[in-house]
Amino acid sequence: MAITPLIRSGNRSVLIVLSASIALLAIWPLISLLNEAIQASEGNFLQLSADGGEQILGTFQLLIGSAFFGTVIGAANGWLLSNCRFTGRRWLRIAQLIPLATPAYLLSATLIDLGSRNGILINGIGWGIAVMALSTYPYVFLLSTESFSVSGRRQLEACRSLGVGPWQAFRRVALPIALPAIGAGVALMGMEIVNELGAVELLGIPSLSAGILEAWQAEGNPAGAIALALVTLVIVLSLVAAERQLRQRSRRWSDGVAGGDATAWELKGSRALAAQILGLLPPALSLGIPLCWGVLNLDQLNQPQSEDLLAMVLRTFLLGLAAAVLAVLASLILALAKRWIEAGWLKGLTFLAGMGYAIPGTVLALALLFANTPWQFSPIILLLWGYSDRFLAVSKGGLDAALERINPSLDEAATGMGLNWLQVLQKVHFPLLRGPMTVGLLLVFVDTVKELPLTFALRPFDFDTLSVRVYQYAGDERLAEALLPALMILVLGLAASMALVPSLDQRPRQS
Repeated sequence: MAITPLIRSGNRSVLIVLSASIALLAIWPLISLLNEAIQASEGNFLQLSADGGEQILGTFQLLIGSAFFGTVIGAANGWLLSNCRFTGRRWLRIAQLIPLATPAYLLSATLIDLGSRNGILINGIGWGIAVMALSTYPYVFLLSTESFSVSGRRQLEACRSLGVGPWQAFRRVALPIALPAIGAGVALMGMEIVNELGAVELLGIPSLSAGILEAWQAEGNPAGAIALALVTLVIVLSLVAAERQLRQRSRRWSDGVAGGDATAWELKGSRALAAQILGLLPPALSLGIPLCWGVLNLDQLNQPQSEDLLAMVLRTFLLGLAAAVLAVLASLILALAKRWIEAGWLKGLTFLAGMGYAIPGTVLALALLFANTPWQFSPIILLLWGYSDRFLAVSKGGLDAALERINPSLDEAATGMGLNWLQVLQKVHFPLLRGPMTVGLLLVFVDTVKELPLTFALRPFDFDTLSVRVYQYAGDERLAEALLPALMILVLGLAASMALVPSLDQRPRQS
């Protein structure tokens, strides 16, 4: 809802220029990529590289397999932890966020090392599906548990009154209602799977993300890289469209809050035990495998560490901090423009600016290089541009939601007293947005620390970060030397996951 006194203010032009500039910077790389594709095609279709078909097939196999198992795990846990009561339910709800803390490439690397110690070959599409399903199912869990918690209250109460059990109620009532939300979670899973680089490379799975990097850097075939990038864009944009459509459909079913005492089934005995195992096993594997690997390699802490370890940690920290500040400031300006300015063209630009989270890192890196051709920015500037672009939506979503909860009358009262938009922001919104901004900073910081494809593709020579070093050591079979970098990434990932606990824990709780 736009604020009329503020729209009439002479200072709104500054906000319009700032928000439009940020939005254009966010979408300019993709415009450059599409322009380069048109020029490279010379009126014909771009030709895929020799392995392009295999890479497309591998990506689809990984998507379908991971989506199936991730849906089963996420939806089952979403239902059990929202609408059933048993011992430990609250802690198991929080534990479902743990897999978000473990990057898929770290889980793959530790599995490969543990397998080699026991004579087990960890390689191929089957292991890739297991790793990606385990790493990304929380997206389905978060959206499905929200749907199970707020939808179908009357129907579930009717089920209880008729003596229908929890799984029958799930199959007949809750699942059909929650399908749009589950589908949106699967779409988010798909975006992460298409983006993945380290896990697929380590497990020997042909994929689009790895194929773009190979065609571009190893084969010197930019046309082939562009063709693969366009195929990837079609896939992720289809996932984005599906996710948004399904989210809209899921809102139509909300008729009150479920998941409380009135609609919760109490599980005892073997049923409670089965629910506890199902809720505990995925996060236990996700965190337990890297921790077991770390314990087995604790003796490496007594070994001399790499001389540049401190420098690597420092540059990772500074990159993450700079990207987080840039992304939060940019998202704040875009969120304010969405609230205060009703111009349709600007709303369209800000919407497109938030699409960066769906673009795989290798595609965005290639697009940034084409966008940088006239200016020749340094690789560090390109990295910060890419991080801010890719993770803009991570902080913007929280700020949009927080601004929607602020009564517009506060803005009207402030502008009626003669304050301009900067003064309203400073005196009214900053105090109210401190929490969402802090969470956004933390999430963007840790996402930047974990980001591998973008960093690996754009970093300057001899400028490794924690994620790049872990990936390189894993590729060279020197995982023991990656112990400290891996543990640092894991700790930071856990910190980011815990930032989501308050929003998850706002829903009805049982012990």
